[in-house]
Amino acid sequence: MPIKKTPDNIAIFIVGPTAIGKTNLSIRLARRINGEIISADSMQIYRGMKILSQAPTHAEKNKIRHHLTETLDPRREYSAAIFRNKASAIIDSIRKRKKIPIVVGGSGLYVKSLVDGLFPAPEADPIFRKKMEGFVSRYGSRRLHKKLSKIDPEAAGKIHPNDARRIIRALEIYNSTGKTMSELKQKTKGLKEAYNIKMFGLTGPREDIYSRIDSRIDHMFGSGILGEVRKLKRKHLSKTAKAVLGFKELSGYLDAEYDLDTARSLMKTNTRHFAKKQLTWFEADKRIKWFDVNKLSESKIINKIIQEVS
Repeated sequence: MPIKKTPDNIAIFIVGPTAIGKTNLSIRLARRINGEIISADSMQIYRGMKILSQAPTHAEKNKIRHHLTETLDPRREYSAAIFRNKASAIIDSIRKRKKIPIVVGGSGLYVKSLVDGLFPAPEADPIFRKKMEGFVSRYGSRRLHKKLSKIDPEAAGKIHPNDARRIIRALEIYNSTGKTMSELKQKTKGLKEAYNIKMFGLTGPREDIYSRIDSRIDHMFGSGILGEVRKLKRKHLSKTAKAVLGFKELSGYLDAEYDLDTARSLMKTNTRHFAKKQLTWFEADKRIKWFDVNKLSESKIINKIIQEVS
C-alpha cells in the first residue's frame, strides 16, 4: 500500500554543480531540522578515493549521520539503479526514526532515478542494433525516426530525427518487450509517489563556480591526491570508479605522458565541463527552487529552505 503524502512525510533534495557548497549547507540544515544525509554522488560511495570524490570528512560525518559514502569497494560497479534501491530503503528507515531525509549530490541521473524512478528497460540486443544501424547507413536516421513515430509517437516527439542512437534504443525496447518506451515509463514509480518531495538547487555565476573548482583542485593537490591515485592504480578499478574526475588526468602524469602542471590544468578544465553539464541537467527540472550562493548567505538559504518545508 503506498505511503500517504503529508507535510510530515518530506524528503529534501539539495542539488547543484560540484564545489558550490552543498556538503556544508546540508550539514547545517540537517542539524537544524533533525535530518540525516544521503549522498547522491556516483563517486563518494567508493572507499579509497576520499580526496578525488571530495567525500565528507570524518569531522563532518561526526556532526551528522551520512549514508552511501565510502562503503563500496572501487573494484565494483555502481549505477543509478543500485543507488535508487539503496537510497529508497535508507529513506524509509530515516522516516521511521522520525527524522528527515536530505538527499545531497550532483549526479543528475541518480537524483532523477530516485525521484521519478527508472523504467524496467531490457538489456541491449546487439543483433537488432546492428540491423538498425545498417538501416540508418542505407536510408538515414530520419527514415528510422518515421518508423518510430508510427510505433511510439510520444517517444518520437521527444527524440530528434538525427539522434540515431536514441531512436534505435526506443525501437529496441519495443522489439524486446512488445511495449513502447512511453508505456513502460508511465508505469514507472519513484519516490514522488510516496513522499512530499522538496528540491532545492545551489548555483551562482559561471565564473565564480569555475573559480571555486580551481581552488578546490589546488587544495586537493595539497592534500595528497597523487598518493591516492597511485594506490588506486594498483587496483583493478571498475568502469564506474575509473570515471572519477582526476583519476585519468593524474594517471597520465604518473604514466609520464605529460607533466604535473598539464595534469592539474586538464583536471580543472574537465571539472569545469562537468559542472556545466550538471547545471544544464538540473536547470531543465522545473521542480527545483534555486538559490544563488553569491546573493544569499548560507544562513539565509537554510532559513528559506526551512520555511519551504515547514
